[in-house]
Amino acid sequence: MAGTRKNRSFFLTRSGLVLLLLKSARHYASPNYTKKKLNPVHFSRQVHMEKSQRSAGRFLRGRLSTAVITVLALLTFALAANAQVPTGFIVMFQPGTAEAARADSAQRAGAVMRFNYSIVDAIAVTALDANAFAILQQDRSVIAIIPDWPIYGDGAQLPSIGPAATGSTQTIPAGVKRVGVPRRGSNGNGIGVAIVDTGINFTHRDLAPANRWFSAFGTSCEDDNGHGTHVTGIVAALDNSVDVVGVAPSAKPYCVKVLNSTFTGSDSNLIAGLDWIFRNHAIVSPRIRAVNMSLGRNGTLNDDPALRAAVRKLYNLGIVMLVAAGNDPSLEVSQRVPAGYPEVLAIAATTAVDGQNSCLLASPIRADTATYFTTDGRYNPNKRIGITISAPGDEEEDIDILCSMVSALGILSTRAGGGTERRSGTSMATPHVTGIVARLMQSGMSGVENIRGFIRSSADRIGIAPLDSPTTGYSFDGEREGIARAP
Repeated sequence: MAGTRKNRSFFLTRSGLVLLLLKSARHYASPNYTKKKLNPVHFSRQVHMEKSQRSAGRFLRGRLSTAVITVLALLTFALAANAQVPTGFIVMFQPGTAEAARADSAQRAGAVMRFNYSIVDAIAVTALDANAFAILQQDRSVIAIIPDWPIYGDGAQLPSIGPAATGSTQTIPAGVKRVGVPRRGSNGNGIGVAIVDTGINFTHRDLAPANRWFSAFGTSCEDDNGHGTHVTGIVAALDNSVDVVGVAPSAKPYCVKVLNSTFTGSDSNLIAGLDWIFRNHAIVSPRIRAVNMSLGRNGTLNDDPALRAAVRKLYNLGIVMLVAAGNDPSLEVSQRVPAGYPEVLAIAATTAVDGQNSCLLASPIRADTATYFTTDGRYNPNKRIGITISAPGDEEEDIDILCSMVSALGILSTRAGGGTERRSGTSMATPHVTGIVARLMQSGMSGVENIRGFIRSSADRIGIAPLDSPTTGYSFDGEREGIARAP
């Protein structure tokens, strides 16, 4: 037994490290640390734009605007709350440890348990004091104690400006046109899709979510942020003559709320959402066969083995998980969680149509250009890590008259509270591909790697797109995987 305990893998193995972690958390949360670490331009390239807004965008190579930098620096200070400070811990147990036994372990340690999972042998607890940590560390059934890192929707969000559009006729958004307008027999009918996000607006006239749902925050799955509703519309807005139409309008969206009104959740929330899918995917009708996760955080492949195990469990069931690559072009997708997992399909963002150009010294930004914000990374077929495919995350990107800045017109989709709005991000690219997956499954295709392989081999403009972005921060990842195309 002594030998067994020596070989156990603890992510945090001494109570003294808890104190160090708490000290570090105070350091990372301080405004000085945030101002030092955050690149001011990151804010502009991560914004999801509303209908009446255009994002400030990214500087063209070799150009600079002092006024814009000043504004962005002020906005950066407001992002201090997004520092990566763990919200608690995830405690992993020996395989086969019963849920009741896990709960008893938490109770003996005086830990407050938030979740007790079925999908993985683990529980989530709130912050532990040194004594509780030491008790859990000495528990022979415990094999790892992992920080519960915060996780976010892929980008910051600005307040809505102006009224929502509520057109009486239906618009086919440019992104849907680019990947393939749905048609009878190829519309996602009979396929359940879990939208793991901020919730869904259940009363929106252009959405028909399932009445079975999960929320990590209480008794409602209603969207109190707007991001999840927008994502849902891209996947499955109804073909009903109003607002917009989704890529797979007959697919059935299931609400899985793991992010709150401030766009924030945690690894433990995400595992809880995946746990609900694991327990319910086969007993709901239609069955849940695809999962959209337009969220993530910076991290590494093995920094949370509990989350990785949960994702692997759904992968082994043949459930296709599609994840936003991220909105930071300075990163590779391998540096993102869960987008860097080999079990998921990571999606990068491109423009859907040609942009407008007010500058006489530059060429317009064409359709299928890598968006100025997208995280990228060449796909490694042996490791299965990297961008599976690109899809529209902006409708268009435009160059200003001073030839210094690129602004973005976001993807049109459903708005929480009714009507439509525009947002930009890899969060918007991902549901385009989720809709395609629903249509492939409708046609009889199954198997995660079969579907990944088909999406990559059937893409449009392989070897040509994504085109290079003209903005600073963009670097070509060595692969032009093409643009996702519906069957």
